[in-house]
Amino acid sequence: MEDYKKAYRTIMDDHFPGELVIKFGDQVLVYRKRTWKIPDERTEELIEKGLRYGENPGQEAALYELVNGNLVLGDCKFIEPGNGLVSAITEDDMLQVGKHPGKINMTDVDNALNILKFLSERVAACIMKHNNPCGVAYGETLAEAYNRANMVDRIAAFGGCVAFSHPVDKETAELMGQNYLEVVAAPDYEEGTMEILRKRKNLRVIKIGRIEGLQRYRTARFIDFKSLIDGGIIVQQSPLNVVSSKEDLKPAVAFYQGEEYRIARLPTEKEYEDMIFGWCVEQGVTSNSVLYVKDGATVGIGTGEQDRVGVAEIAVFKAYTKYADALCFQRYEIPYKVLGREIEEGGRDPVQKEEIDNQVREERGGIKGAIMVSDAFFPFRDGVDVGIKEGIMGIVQPGGSERDFESIEACNEAGPPVTMVFTGQRAFRH
Repeated sequence: MEDYKKAYRTIMDDHFPGELVIKFGDQVLVYRKRTWKIPDERTEELIEKGLRYGENPGQEAALYELVNGNLVLGDCKFIEPGNGLVSAITEDDMLQVGKHPGKINMTDVDNALNILKFLSERVAACIMKHNNPCGVAYGETLAEAYNRANMVDRIAAFGGCVAFSHPVDKETAELMGQNYLEVVAAPDYEEGTMEILRKRKNLRVIKIGRIEGLQRYRTARFIDFKSLIDGGIIVQQSPLNVVSSKEDLKPAVAFYQGEEYRIARLPTEKEYEDMIFGWCVEQGVTSNSVLYVKDGATVGIGTGEQDRVGVAEIAVFKAYTKYADALCFQRYEIPYKVLGREIEEGGRDPVQKEEIDNQVREERGGIKGAIMVSDAFFPFRDGVDVGIKEGIMGIVQPGGSERDFESIEACNEAGPPVTMVFTGQRAFRH
């Protein structure tokens, strides 16, 4: 066991080359391995190494930045050199090294930016864990955005990575200081914030100046590689999100056996805003996935399931349990599970838990009034029914199912009627 613990502390030597060259026919892309000359966290000796390790200790890994080549395939011009975000992080950008960065730290930052690139025109925070968002939110201030994102799933945010659309201020830094985080990334840090963040000596604090121009990455395609166990490779274009305004969302319409089925109620302006927000967050969630969002914040996030109705139910379960924990923490500054245990041990009044449980049921875990977001169409109405039962007011989904008419009927039959729009595109992410 001691050797196993030691593996987590080991910064591996990797044997990947300093330069990586990939040829697409006669077009050549050149990548340079990213290394950092930073102090060893145990000895304080200055060492130059790349990634700590891969997804697990014992897996060598390397990070490469595109430095040369302009790839054009068909009518698609891919992202050019000089636009590095995570791959361009230098020692100077690591305002606090904390622990030497590993693959998961970098991919969490990358996917947070993948979501924020659609949200960064407003003040937004995105907290990641295992390459999926556990909380995303807008705010009038950065502190409000962070607090809302954190309280969506305070439990999952423990040990997570947070990225911000705007420079970190003292109030936000103080809030972060109350939690255990692995990584924080922002375009800048205002005066006095680093003194607060340095109290967490293992926290990796990264400055990525290009976050302030993230909007231009919305339509920038890159080559997406998937390696197979036989050594083969599948390549694909990165996806594009076609939804940027309410005009990109079409009221749900379907035809079945010569009959037209049309959604009875169009979205309100507020519902449109949450639909766009939710669809943007969906771009960074592992499929199959269903989300619930409300007032510019995620409420429940279901990820990586094999069936759609199941992931809709999982997102409901998470919303209920995380909402109960948030209420408990706000009232008593302890987790909901701790409250339950202390009641069982006779140390607290059971009424405290009963009051929280009643509020969670009344507000349906925060889902009541929310928008339901699905990365692919609903093959049957059972998935839609899950959300309607919890009091959603709208649905955004790709459309295209043979049984879209059933989902439209379910929405129109609901009391009050639930609105639904189609994006016309799927958002699978594997």
